[in-house]
Amino acid sequence: MTATIVTPTVRTVSRRALFWVIAAVFAVLVALAALAIPGATRGAGTPYSPTDAGPTGSKALAQVLSRHGIDVALPGTLAAASSALNAPDSTLVLVDPNDYLASKQLASLAAKATRVVLIDPTYNELSTLAPGVTVAGDVADRALTSGCDLAAARHAGTIGGAGVGYSVTDRADAVTCFDSGSSTYSVVRVGPENHTVTMIGAGAALTNGHITEHGNAALAVGLLGETAHLVWYLPTIADTAASGNPSLGQLSPPWVPSVTVLAILVAIVAAIWRGRRMGPLVVENMPVVVRASETMEGRARLYQRGAARTHALDSLRIGTIGRLAVTCGLPRLATTDDVAAAVAAVTGRDLGGIRALLLDTEPATDRDLVALSDRLLELERATVRSVRPQQGE
Repeated sequence: MTATIVTPTVRTVSRRALFWVIAAVFAVLVALAALAIPGATRGAGTPYSPTDAGPTGSKALAQVLSRHGIDVALPGTLAAASSALNAPDSTLVLVDPNDYLASKQLASLAAKATRVVLIDPTYNELSTLAPGVTVAGDVADRALTSGCDLAAARHAGTIGGAGVGYSVTDRADAVTCFDSGSSTYSVVRVGPENHTVTMIGAGAALTNGHITEHGNAALAVGLLGETAHLVWYLPTIADTAASGNPSLGQLSPPWVPSVTVLAILVAIVAAIWRGRRMGPLVVENMPVVVRASETMEGRARLYQRGAARTHALDSLRIGTIGRLAVTCGLPRLATTDDVAAAVAAVTGRDLGGIRALLLDTEPATDRDLVALSDRLLELERATVRSVRPQQGE
């Protein structure tokens, strides 16, 4: 039978590729439609950005402050923010959720401002600019009452508390407002009057989407409009103080080197232990010819050491059955019952006894194993004498 190879025609290939062509065209059309729809490519916006008009931005607040006569500066770099704070009596609004600024940069920038307002500050910002103030957990979106003497909080009355809360320890100068329970506050101010640091956890109250709710606008304008000059800065990755990529050692936890050394020592000790247990290496020329008798004796010793009489007898029976099948002229696929029947017919012996010898009888001791081995050998010789009398003599 011959196989015919048919080369695919252009029509056949085109028909197979038609589905993928249609899928590609559909994907391109969807992409073009997305680009054509106004606002389709607009992202989620930058939270608390004074230039973002989206729901999470704070452009509305920045415009309200400007209308109240506040000079709002929007620097794009750390150097520009530092320069803008040279004006006397300035307020710094800092939003750095990604911790782009290191502790030294934070301290240097905050030292130039009269008022520092941190919106959703991170652990690094709190530990650097307001030690003793820690994050206490999330706060649900519900109305919170001021409950403090801070002027901006009193004017606001209530605010939407969605965001995080803070707890205060070892700060006698702390002013805590908008308690959400368990001494968790959404607005905390620390520091002397000439250099205060205010933490706002209810960040949603400052966004375009929630600025008109409750007293959010009053709180935001009161805290950010305390001075005539406001510097609103959102650090970027360009402000990071790191030079070059961090090394593998800097990225690894501090326990990695000690664990690595310990693992190497354990591997060396294990190698020496196993090497000594297996004994010294033996150099022997190759190839090595091993006699069949040595292999047989070695396997027999293994069976004897493990008291595996059944395995030893099975090996003897397999060899005997194979030779008996050849002697009786049976095919290679003949079963043990076929061999037993053929041997019984040739030798005239009882079929049940032959089958028991070839399959069923199990040795209980080494003496029984030797006796069964002798009986197998005797049966094989009797079969040879019956089939080939001259060879059996």
